Amino acid sequence: MDAFVIPLATDLLGFEWLTRLVRTATGWVGLAIIFVYSFLIAFALPGVSEVVLLAPLNLGLSTEARLAIIILVSAVGKAAGSVFAFHIGQEAKESGPVIRWLRRSRFDVIEWSERRTVDVARRWGYAGLAVALSVPFFPDTLSIYAFAVLEEDYVRFAAATFVGSVGRLLVTLALGAGVVAVL
Repeated sequence: MDAFVIPLATDLLGFEWLTRLVRTATGWVGLAIIFVYSFLIAFALPGVSEVVLLAPLNLGLSTEARLAIIILVSAVGKAAGSVFAFHIGQEAKESGPVIRWLRRSRFDVIEWSERRTVDVARRWGYAGLAVALSVPFFPDTLSIYAFAVLEEDYVRFAAATFVGSVGRLLVTLALGAGVVAVL
């Protein structure tokens, strides 16, 4: 379902231009585009972050160095965006009307995300967040917000998001290399 919903939501909300911009980002300015995209993916955009690996960039570096820079810039952007989401989550936690409205909503996002996130947090803590964010092609905004509402440590949260973002892109590269090797 997510394979259909995410692109549809992206098209309907008008964010497809940003995804196209990332896919065609080139030069050092492309790194700024990747940072902004990764920042927005962490708390606002419905897309997936793996698209940054497709940025051509043309930095005059080896493929490995180019990918390392893309991964680093993307992870820093997503960590920064997650801290912003974390702050919003902390504010929402204090806002009774917001939580009441979400609990009464048709989908009861709070109950579902709390249940799943509490399970992950109890079992693995911030390492669980990092692992959850390492799953390729899974929208991570919900995990970030759910953790943001339940946790209180900005630094650990940012570190877990950074590690999870790097892990996600490395897993994606490994899966891509595995597919290429099989072909």
